[in-house]
Amino acid sequence: MSIDRMRSVWVLLLSIMLVGCGTRYATVPDGAGRPVMLLGHDPVAYFTRGQAVRGMADQAVSLPDRTYYFSSAEHRAMFQADPAKYEPQYGGFCASGAAFAIKLGSDPTAWQIEGGRLFIFGDILGKTAWQLDPAWNIRHADAEWPQARDRGWRAQSLMRYIDKVPHYQTGAQIRAEYERRHPGQAWPRYDVGSMLTNLFLKPPGWRAAEGHSQPALGYPP
Repeated sequence: MSIDRMRSVWVLLLSIMLVGCGTRYATVPDGAGRPVMLLGHDPVAYFTRGQAVRGMADQAVSLPDRTYYFSSAEHRAMFQADPAKYEPQYGGFCASGAAFAIKLGSDPTAWQIEGGRLFIFGDILGKTAWQLDPAWNIRHADAEWPQARDRGWRAQSLMRYIDKVPHYQTGAQIRAEYERRHPGQAWPRYDVGSMLTNLFLKPPGWRAAEGHSQPALGYPP
């Protein structure tokens, strides 16, 4: 192992010791301390109404390590009958990052249904990147998810930033491909925040919740 790689591993271990591994799913705590997915948005509404709809705390379903809010008793019952049909893929983390085994970012207003599956993105940039080749992204994310699934989001993301998957693409590479395919169209402008903030200081979905470069959704009550 090279000196640089050894140093990176020690930084990873120290970081995990200092701030914890992170949750397995893209959750934030509500007022009762429940780990809520999608910032409290209704997962069934994406399928039935074709839009992101805020759910209610008194219409909730809790599964291991995650809780969902629903906008109606009907949607709650539909979810209870078949949770796998409605749950977002890759623990609700950005589907674009998931292709590189990174569990980071979650904006319930950036989403797409593809092949009957709900995909959530970290922001408009993640969605734009993913849409360049949904099949490629899904194939790689599906292959990486069994390894990433049970590790906390912070530990998993740090590990894969240090030890990148073979098919990793930089933001610059993805943007260049977008511009090649869409001549004359500008890459979306969006401030993703610093690495320090995203990995250590804020929970998944903080940009959407707090209104960083977009309207604020707020945290679940």
